[in-house]
Amino acid sequence: MVDDEIKEYPKFKQSMVKTHTILIPSMLDIHMELMEAVLLQRGYKCEIMRNQGPEVVEEGLKYVHNDTCYPALLVIGQFIDNLNHRDDTHNVVLLITQTGGGCRASNYLHLLRKALVKAGYGYIPVVSLNASNLEKDSGFKPTLTDLLKLVAAITYGDELMYLFNKCRSYEKTKGVATTLKDSWIKKITDQFAEGKGTKLSQVKKNLNDMAKDFDNLDLDLSHKKPKVGIVGEIYIKYASLGNNHLEDFLVSQDAEVMVPGLYGFALYTIWNSIYDREIYGRSLKSAIVAKFLLRFLRRREKAMIESMNNTKFTPMNYFDHTKDLSEGVLHHGTKMGEGWLLTAEMMELIEEGYENIVCAQPFGCLPNHICGKGVMKKIKSIHKDANIVAIDYDPSATKVNQENRIKLMLAIARERIKDEEKAEL
Repeated sequence: MVDDEIKEYPKFKQSMVKTHTILIPSMLDIHMELMEAVLLQRGYKCEIMRNQGPEVVEEGLKYVHNDTCYPALLVIGQFIDNLNHRDDTHNVVLLITQTGGGCRASNYLHLLRKALVKAGYGYIPVVSLNASNLEKDSGFKPTLTDLLKLVAAITYGDELMYLFNKCRSYEKTKGVATTLKDSWIKKITDQFAEGKGTKLSQVKKNLNDMAKDFDNLDLDLSHKKPKVGIVGEIYIKYASLGNNHLEDFLVSQDAEVMVPGLYGFALYTIWNSIYDREIYGRSLKSAIVAKFLLRFLRRREKAMIESMNNTKFTPMNYFDHTKDLSEGVLHHGTKMGEGWLLTAEMMELIEEGYENIVCAQPFGCLPNHICGKGVMKKIKSIHKDANIVAIDYDPSATKVNQENRIKLMLAIARERIKDEEKAEL
């Protein structure tokens, strides 16, 4: 009955742009603020949902089978919970991203529409944001200028997240890193409004100034702290709703946090089109387009890395180096979910000195269990100091248990720091 009702689903039309608010699930806080600004400046009314708490999980469990992957349950639960507290449900549109690959995220759209009908919101349109032409009848049509701004937003977001995490655990005056981060978000947003900040020359200048500003912060670097990297399924890795505010918890435990940027996932997706051609003999056209996109993004990646020259910060690696780190551990033909990227990021973090790693795994995500848990033994055989803990996130997992396991990992990290300091003495 429900499936029959959603065959003719409501569509988002151009006439709705000025009357309907687009609701967007939260994930990367810094990136999402910049992306929200791009859409608002374009004339769209949009809102990043920030509702959290047990109510989100409860709503998700009502309308999504608990065997479905946890990110789907959370995203759909956040939508329904938000709608339950609104008076303007006839003037909203829901936006959801889709990978278009073998990951079950490609099916979130159908699950969401089915949940909306069950919850009594079947009249609300859903917009699919994807690069795979999964749906072609949406009134949401980003222009080339919009896309350039979104790429710039990802570039700035990655560098801001990187620098912020480098500084926030060493502040002498609490909150200065947050204040500087917020001021840069406003500065970039203002530039976007003036039609600036997207050209490569402008991007380079902003990145250089950003790195200098964070380099000038007064930090206390006199004591070694455990360096912890976070990897895993893309939503659980980045979304505080999904990982129970993992980054904040690690900082509260006096650790330095490293979260690989969104550029890695974007370049991983592009490289997969090239590997599809090389390994599986698939579309030549897709491989050619992928190589063009690689050239475009590499210039901005280079700008990010070079912006940290002459600062106290060690820059991230070029992705071409990162992808090669998975060789000998996991083949590049393994590309469901985060695939070989998850393995490569763990290897990169260890190489950069973040041998303590939290691998955030959502329940029901088989690709990430295979490419995360499944390669840990191999990684530890290569890097003897690797201190990796896999944390499962699902509706039945308790926050206390998750944090206790992370505290145990941190205790091992601190013991190693003490041993190193004794050896130096």
